[in-house]
This record gives sequence, C-alpha cells and structure tokens, in this order.
Amino acid sequence: MQVFVARQAIFNRRQHVVAYELLFRNSTDNFFPDIDESVATAKLIMENQLNFGTRHITSGKKALINIGPDSLKMDLCTFLPSNDVVLELLEDIEPTEENYQLCRDLFHKNYILALDDFVYEPKWDRFLKFIKLIKFDIQITPLKQLNGLISQLKKHKKIKLLAEKIETTDDFQLAHKMGFDYFQGYFFAKPLVIEQKDIDMNHALALSIYAQAMKENPNINTIASLFQLDTALAFKLLRLINSGVFPVQKEIESIRQALVYLGQEHIRKFVSLIITAHVSKSKPAELVKMCIIRARFCELLAQKVAPSQANSAFLTGLFSLLDAILDRPMAQLLDKLPFPEEIKSALMAEKNTLYYILETVKAYESGSWWALEKAVVFLNISSDGLPKLYENALSWSNTQKYH
Repeated sequence: MQVFVARQAIFNRRQHVVAYELLFRNSTDNFFPDIDESVATAKLIMENQLNFGTRHITSGKKALINIGPDSLKMDLCTFLPSNDVVLELLEDIEPTEENYQLCRDLFHKNYILALDDFVYEPKWDRFLKFIKLIKFDIQITPLKQLNGLISQLKKHKKIKLLAEKIETTDDFQLAHKMGFDYFQGYFFAKPLVIEQKDIDMNHALALSIYAQAMKENPNINTIASLFQLDTALAFKLLRLINSGVFPVQKEIESIRQALVYLGQEHIRKFVSLIITAHVSKSKPAELVKMCIIRARFCELLAQKVAPSQANSAFLTGLFSLLDAILDRPMAQLLDKLPFPEEIKSALMAEKNTLYYILETVKAYESGSWWALEKAVVFLNISSDGLPKLYENALSWSNTQKYH
C-alpha cells in the first residue's frame, strides 16, 4: 500500500532549514483531502510515525504536526515522541478551560507547543506560558497589521515567531525586519510530497480489537491473539513500543508482553488511533495472510523442538515477509523493532534454532523436499509430522474471526 505525506521546510533568519511541517496527503496531488482533521492526524501518525518515524521524513529535524480540537481531546499526541515534534495547535481550538488543562498536561510532558494562524484575543494570555512558537498567516493577517502585537509578544522571551505564507521577496524582507524568527512559504519552497510503502491493515480485525479493548475488563490474551492475526497491526504495536514515546526497559519477546507493557489505558488509546485512521474496510494482502499461517506453523513447530521459544517463533514467522511487504531491507526494518537478538538473527538468516524453524517452514511451504530434509536435521526431528502441523496452522488461521 502506498502512503503519502507532504513536508514544507521552515527557515531561520539566515535562511537555513531548521524544521519541516508535515501535512497529510492521500495521493501525489499536493493538497489537503476532504477529511476530518482528527482522521488526517491519526493517519499521519499511523502511516509515518508508526512506520519509519517522522525523523526519517524530516532528515532528523523536528516535525511540526497539526493538532485540531478533536485530536487534542483524543490525546493523539500520546503517540508522538516529544523530542521529535512540535505540536501545532490549529486555529479552531478555543481558549477554553478544558483546552487549557490539556495544553498544560502536554507542556508538563515536555511537548513543544505552537499556535497556528494566531489571531490574538485576551483569553489566550494565560496559555502563552506553555507556548514556544506562534505562527501568523500573513495572507490572513497582513504583516503591517501586526506591529503592535509583535512588540507585545516579544516581551515573552521564550516565544519565537513564525511568518507563514511568505510568497515574495518583499514579504520576507518585511517579516525579517519586524523581528520574526522563522519563515515558511512558497517563496522558499512548496510542500514536497513523499511517497512511502505501508502494510495494508485488516479493518474488520481492528474493529474486533477495538471491541475487546473497550470492555470494562479487557482480556489481554484475547487482544494479543487478535493482534497476532495481522502483520500490520503487530508491526504498528511494536513500532509504538520502540518509537521513543515509551522508555523501553527490556526487550519485547511477544505481542502479549508488548500489550502488558503498554497498559490498559494506552491500549485503548492505541486501538482508538487505529480505528480513527482506518475508516475504510480493507482485506489483508495475500502476503499478510501467508504471514499469519507461517507464524502459527513456526509456533507449533517450536512447541515440539524448543517450547520456551514458541512465542519468539510466532514473531519470527509473522515478520518473516516484512521486507517483501514494505519493499525495504530487513536490516532496516529490524532496527525499528524491539526484538531480542535471537529473532533478529533468525530474520537476518543467521543460524540459530529460530532460523532453522523458519527454514523448515519455508521449505515445507515451497515443496522443496531436499531443503526440508536438510533443515529438519538441525532440529533433530522427522519431517513426517509436518503435514499435520501445517494443516493445524491453516485450520487455525481459517477459523479465526478476522475475515
């Protein structure tokens, strides 16, 4: 599946790029699609932050990401590392008590907050202690109308000012003279659309996970079993754990462990993010279906030859086709996942027990009997029992309610 995002550079007074604003796109057409802002923000997080990370798109610089009133209330910011982003509070956020408390919480979680398309009114005064950046759209509020306000805001030493929609040399020179710190607009660069690959997600399965997670007493084992049915969902979950949002104390060896690590509140927020981002039904690609069967086959085989590694074998099988699905080198993908070395080694074709389990499964799938007999020697088992294990894996995948 192809996903899209546009980035527009932000320049300092020396005209050096210091950050990029990331703008959701759903095609190579360089304009914002007709969707709700919370859906756009959720998709941007799912398709970028929980794919290869925003720093991959911004060449290591900070990313400005739009946060509207619904995104703020849904706490979508939870899924963005505070070190990597600037949260751009959109102009339709009202200076209410509820929003004040939400901004206060984000400030104390070390997020950098910006006000977008700012139009001053006194109700915003108490918010300013949380704000590091204020953006002015000079097409909406011409620079010549801002002289008094700029002088007033310059008294807040920690607040920087950005002039947006700079389109001419005169615009830039006047904004520079008025003391703006940063500049953005077509005068410097139009938004550049970047196209990436992501994994198709099973919407029906996501709804099942959502239903389970929203129960009063959700069953972690049930939720884990559902995540295990979809490579995309499992990948996003593990990317979240390894995205910089949560401090990882130890390596994650199973989907269940990842969910326990997240905790009930963050599980609910995460599945809400999934549902918000993926409002259209889609079926898993054939490669993803194959991952599910392979994962179960690896798990069943491990139960025979190395029971303590059954969970790791499932993950090895589940992610064994990830490089083909995303069209990226496996080494690059594994760098983004919090796997133990045994799983990483197996997926990089380094010989260990998990590698030989995976090789046995792959040989059976392809009908390569010579390779199969060679692989089972290292596991010290006979190939005679493999048809039954494969039939079990196939039956298991077919009886799960994810179609």
